[in-house]
Amino acid sequence: MTAIAVVGFFLLALLGMPLAFALGFAALAGMSAGELEWAVFPQRMMYALNSFPLLAIPCFMVAGELMVEGGIMERLIALANSLVGRVRGGIAHVTVLSSASLAAVSGTAVADATALSSTMMPAMSKYYDRPFGAALVASAANLGPIIPPSAAMIVYAYMAGPSVSVGALFLAGVVPGLLLAAGMMGFASWYAWRKDYPPTGEAFSLRRFLATLKSSALVVAMPFVVIGGIVAGVFTASEGSAVAVVYALAIGLFVTRKVRLADLPTILFRAAVTTGVVAALIAFASAVTYLLTIDMVPMRLAELVQGLTSEPLMFILLVMAMLIFVGMFLESNAAYIMLVPLLAPIAAAYGIDPIYFGFLFVLNLVIGMLTPPVGVLLFVVSSAARVQMNQLTVAALPFIALQFLVLGLCIAFPPIVTALPRALGY
Repeated sequence: MTAIAVVGFFLLALLGMPLAFALGFAALAGMSAGELEWAVFPQRMMYALNSFPLLAIPCFMVAGELMVEGGIMERLIALANSLVGRVRGGIAHVTVLSSASLAAVSGTAVADATALSSTMMPAMSKYYDRPFGAALVASAANLGPIIPPSAAMIVYAYMAGPSVSVGALFLAGVVPGLLLAAGMMGFASWYAWRKDYPPTGEAFSLRRFLATLKSSALVVAMPFVVIGGIVAGVFTASEGSAVAVVYALAIGLFVTRKVRLADLPTILFRAAVTTGVVAALIAFASAVTYLLTIDMVPMRLAELVQGLTSEPLMFILLVMAMLIFVGMFLESNAAYIMLVPLLAPIAAAYGIDPIYFGFLFVLNLVIGMLTPPVGVLLFVVSSAARVQMNQLTVAALPFIALQFLVLGLCIAFPPIVTALPRALGY
């Protein structure tokens, strides 16, 4: 059953069928081969989606849409510009800081890439070549799933089971996210110096910085309220996502006043479309996972891997190498849903910290969103910024290398990932 389902999935995916439906048809083929009752199919789908933790995904999607629609980007950009606008490569630094701030609100890379392309590309194209600017936007958007909150981490924690805390995964992303942002800003400074790009923006002024900070204080406070509440145990990740929606709606309606009640149907529709894609993947993949369980594939895979190596570090390196390849060809949510139930128990058998392994898993697949040939961020930014794909791919290579460097640092020095969650009691 498993062989038929897996082969069927890859054949349908190669023929261009959307991954969610390819998973569904593959599951039906496997169930037919095993002579299982087809009634199991909708039951598994319903069971997979009938989960309170998954409510966090649509809520964070809505919160992100509300923040973008509510003119939050303009205030975040003004705040970043008051800090680093006048240094060499200043517009690039503003882009990275704005992306990091937006990441602490939206939790998704695609939404961040869309928002940054529309707001930052016009300014960057005045001073930098368009391929570099577009590559920076695509790379900076990858901070969305790393800096909490993160929809990817919610999906991983759900698929991995109760051994992985969403709050702990959120905290695990803080330090690596800051390292990624610092690395991108450092590369942007070097690139601007090498190309002799002039400084932009106004000189730093404490008065101007305090004024912009005051105007954006409620926006900046949102991640601290939401993430702080989750970490402190005031509410769960799902309840925190609902708080984020109410907070974002209040800011859009009463602070920036750029969200109208008439805008809500459009905002909810956009969030529903994005959520529907993730939900369809989870539902259809659950049927495939059911077949894997019946055929005892996780147990057999664990025996195979443990026969290859008894070293936890070697297992991590093998998994990371595999995920690099997977990330190049498979959409990240599909990879979480298909691979986490297989690999997370094996990592636990090796005695690997589940938060450490989970974050490495997420970071690797997040980088895959930037790698060709199926790098979704490359397609989003190429279209939004009107840059040819081949030019964007070449310009993105240094940023891809930088992100893999941070992944390597996290593997070599686990406290980068685990120190903050452990310090806060996880």
